[in-house]
Amino acid sequence: MSQVQKLVQRAQRKNRIRSTVSGTGDRPRLSVFISNTNISAQIIDDTTHKTVAAASSVGAKAAKGSMTDKAAWVGAEIAAAAKKAKVTAVVFDRSGRKYHGRVKALADAAREKGLEF
Repeated sequence: MSQVQKLVQRAQRKNRIRSTVSGTGDRPRLSVFISNTNISAQIIDDTTHKTVAAASSVGAKAAKGSMTDKAAWVGAEIAAAAKKAKVTAVVFDRSGRKYHGRVKALADAAREKGLEF
């Protein structure tokens, strides 16, 4: 399988997920983006098209170690930012990725800090 086919299949999975997962004012969407070197997460209210809270490992000196460690750090930060924005429950959008490894580490860390999904 070529790299282009993998990207196309991931985009198709992402579109399939986004057709059913939508954030509301009560339960905004927690969207995860993973690049080769960094991880970011946003809490998005899809009804008003606004980002409620965001966290990223880009330029963060506290986010050290492996990508899984960075994911756990971002998960804790997004939970803290959500708490500050008075958001307690979210809908999880894994962006076409498997719920495994980095995505799971981010989700577990966010749940530990009190975010409900």
